[in-house]
Amino acid sequence: MITKVRKQIYIKPQQEQILKRLAELRGDSEAEIIRQAIDEYTRVIRFPARDLMAWQEEKEYIRELMDKGVVEGKRTWRREDLYER
Repeated sequence: MITKVRKQIYIKPQQEQILKRLAELRGDSEAEIIRQAIDEYTRVIRFPARDLMAWQEEKEYIRELMDKGVVEGKRTWRREDLYER
């Protein structure tokens, strides 16, 4: 059996009427109708892909800074320099 996570939600009275009617017509539970609606919705939207290469570049940049150790004197960069990277 597939593990499910219990969720409590609030819906509008009109949504409850629709949900009950759909469940009755289709012979499914109200929870199953909600699960199917979520599945259908997520088929339509596209989640943005994560750019893992950008994170790898940032980690490498941080490593380079750490390898330099403590820098004597004042900092050698300006805040604006960070935005140009």
